[in-house]
Amino acid sequence: MSSARTPHFPAVRARRARVHASHSGSIELASRASVQRQAPVWLFDLDNTLHDASYKIFPEINISMTAAVMESLNVDEPTANILRTKYWKRYGATMIGMVRHHNIRAHDFLHRSHRFDVRPLIRAEKGLAFKLNQLPGRKVLVTNAPLHYARAVLKHLGILRCFDSLWGVEQMKLHGHFRPKPSVTMMRHILAHEGVHPKRAILVEDTLENLRGARAAGLRTVHVFHPGTPFSHGKNGRPDFVDLRVKNVGHLLLRKHPVRGTF
Repeated sequence: MSSARTPHFPAVRARRARVHASHSGSIELASRASVQRQAPVWLFDLDNTLHDASYKIFPEINISMTAAVMESLNVDEPTANILRTKYWKRYGATMIGMVRHHNIRAHDFLHRSHRFDVRPLIRAEKGLAFKLNQLPGRKVLVTNAPLHYARAVLKHLGILRCFDSLWGVEQMKLHGHFRPKPSVTMMRHILAHEGVHPKRAILVEDTLENLRGARAAGLRTVHVFHPGTPFSHGKNGRPDFVDLRVKNVGHLLLRKHPVRGTF
């Protein structure tokens, strides 16, 4: 690994434009501020949570990731596939293995491995921006995917402005090491950076292991499950570290079985 010191990258802000309220009633403004303090903070995963990544995105990522490994290490496709899978299972991201074991620059590899047009590959539920805006409290994106890819997906879905800040895998770095989900330490770091107490935070996510890590950090959890979710096979029922199980974001609005203490 290069001896050059890698700078720390905080979460990227994606705040919506605030509309100035000319109302002179200070009581109303104070009431709004009180409600905002009490509202939950939603931490959303991206792939297979906000859109159906199993439809076309994941196959394309696998192809691009393998090609990036081949290009970076000058190896054949079978070898690249083995390394891609090995590092993903061990570290939660192929990029981390490439950095640790092959001295590959993280930024370069992330762009090589996600160098494709997301627009024809995305499938998601309708009215997603409206549904997200109906959830009380602010929203933060926390994904193990690279930031440029996350931005492209959110922009195509029309929901980029629904989020107050974005955490990509590049931002999940502590003491010189990448710590993506399900790292409990990183989840606590994210909450501290966002100024949120764990009891007010809810992770909405398709991967059970990441939800387990969030619960260990003190968060409440929502498991987004559908038949195409590749990280929940063989799981029956709801694990004890999951507060709510839904099929999509719209189900959060039904409130028939709300996350404890959120509404």
